[in-house]
Amino acid sequence: MWNSINNLRLMSPSIPAIVKIILFFSTWIVLWLPAAIVLAIALKWHPPQPLGNKKLPLLASLYVIVPFILWATSWIENTSFANWGWDWQPAVLMSLMRGLGLGIISLVILFGLQLTAGWIELQIGEISTETGEKKINPWALIFNPASLLTLLLALWISGTEELIFRGCLQTILQQDYSMLIAAAIASFIFALAHLIWAAKETLPQLPGLWLMGMVLTLARIADNGSLGLEIGIHAAWIWGITTVDTEGAINPTGRAPEWITGIAAKPLAGAAGILLLLATATLLFLTQISVNQG
Repeated sequence: MWNSINNLRLMSPSIPAIVKIILFFSTWIVLWLPAAIVLAIALKWHPPQPLGNKKLPLLASLYVIVPFILWATSWIENTSFANWGWDWQPAVLMSLMRGLGLGIISLVILFGLQLTAGWIELQIGEISTETGEKKINPWALIFNPASLLTLLLALWISGTEELIFRGCLQTILQQDYSMLIAAAIASFIFALAHLIWAAKETLPQLPGLWLMGMVLTLARIADNGSLGLEIGIHAAWIWGITTVDTEGAINPTGRAPEWITGIAAKPLAGAAGILLLLATATLLFLTQISVNQG
């Protein structure tokens, strides 16, 4: 087996990038399936049942083997995680924090504009005993144990996904394609990968997920090849949308069609979410121009 892996390393420069990607995902799935089957039996789940709260254990079992897959890939490719944008320098942490801030601000703008327009309404808060009015306390939604745990999970998920799709896959694809084509392919795979968890809910989000991948690629470019900024943005989006969804914090009022606010209350399946992505892309593009001119 070791000879086969060593031969693969020697042959790697001559293997088409698409074939490498197919081998990457095939290996990942083959290694994950035994654990997935055992977990599915233990959780008493089988397709096509909805995953619900059973998704997290299956997702964790899928992502926990990623470091080993990526390490093997980096060895075969004779490269390092640093070349994929993953570095432990303090500057990366600062970029991650900036990304978190940018992602949170973008969501505040997204939901804030819809609230102002009357397209959605807040469902959280407490009824005042004096006035009978509903008092909104967003800090209680953000700073609670469940929300903070969601943030940690969001950082793990976004870090894993960005290292895979915008780090490893993007770099490998650029061996045979331009940066733009490589980003388009990697983003397409990124969007399709979400079908594994909830195909019916994900289908309307595919265009938004693809565009999200392109925007995150632009974030890597704006961050001089580092993954820090895009991990932060991605984590903020996961954290904010998941928290709002699980807490039932907002509800469409019906004053705007679903294609605007998001089909099934999924922002990426609506025009508002798409505009959020385009606005973020514009800001990243302008930031890159400013850095280049500076």
